[in-house]
Order: sequence, then C-alpha cells, then structure tokens
Amino acid sequence: MAATTAEQAAANPALAPDVESPAQPGLDLAQFAAGCFWSVELAFQRLEGVVKTEVGYCQGHLPDPTYKDVCGDNTGHAEVVRVHFDPAVCPYSNLLALFWSRHDPTTLNRQGIDVGTQYRSGIYYYNEEQAKFARESLEQKQTQLENEIVTEILPAKKFYKAEEYHQQYLEKGGKEGAKQSARKGCNDPIRCYG
Repeated sequence: MAATTAEQAAANPALAPDVESPAQPGLDLAQFAAGCFWSVELAFQRLEGVVKTEVGYCQGHLPDPTYKDVCGDNTGHAEVVRVHFDPAVCPYSNLLALFWSRHDPTTLNRQGIDVGTQYRSGIYYYNEEQAKFARESLEQKQTQLENEIVTEILPAKKFYKAEEYHQQYLEKGGKEGAKQSARKGCNDPIRCYG
C-alpha cells in the first residue's frame, strides 16, 4: 500500500508543507523557481509591496540540503525565491507577472547556460487561491508562446534557506563586488554573475 502524503511528510520533513509564517502580520508568502535564484531574487526585491526575499531550496527529498548537495542534481530541490509580500500593495498577480517575465518557462531543467533540475521553472503555492491564479496565469502565458510551457505548479514544500552568502547576492555585489540596486521600482538591467 502506498504511503499517504501525510505519512511521507512525517517520515521525511523535506516533503512536508512549508508552514513558516511571513516576516510580519498581514503579509503572505509565495515561492518561485526560475533558474538561478540570484537574479530572480533581485527582481522581486525591486517590486513594490515585497517586504522580504529569501533564496533557498524546496520541492526535494533531502532534509537540510546545502548548495553543493542541490548542485549534485540528485536531491530533487529547485533553487527558489521565497517572497514575503503585502497583498494590499502587491497582489499575487503582480508576482506572477514578474515571474513569467524573468525566464523562459518552455525550457526543461535549464535557464540559459544553467542546466540541471535545480534550475527548473516552478510556482509553489501556499493556498488554493494562489494555485488557481497560478494555473490561470500559465494558461494565459501559453497563448503568447509557441513552445509548450513546462512550469510545474505544486504546493510549497518545506523551504530550506540557502547559505547566507547567497542571500541578496547581487545587491551585495557578488564575487565581483559590483553592487546592484534593490531600490523599489529600479529598472536597471540585472547582471547575473557568480
């Protein structure tokens, strides 16, 4: 007999839903995977109504993964940005619009030169309303594209925060030391570098 989702989550915390609370009352959470999390995070940081961003790993089976584990391409995790947002200022639809604009959702397990399952496209929802909006936005985006969208839309599993040096990486300047603005409304091109 196959184990239920609750039984799997009890046996493996990585498979449990993400039940952490937002940074402050009145905020909601959202998770997105759109390739390397550095540039995606900076784009969300610039969005009015986004109060906090965190990069990390979810949707995999290994508890407490490290960046090295995830890059090994066998944990099942995606590189994600978890967004704490004020829905009164930034509706979930604004987050979805930014998500679709930041990557090619028709490439399986890759964005540009980044290849591997951790670079897949995904929307990980916290409630059925988010799931509904995500599915509707995918259907609408598909009408604009010739190739089939491969974005997965799934419930948000446990979020594992990435190592501190990954947090706000491009805003801090990365290894090049060339800081990029996270100012709300900033339209400067986002340069991603390792």
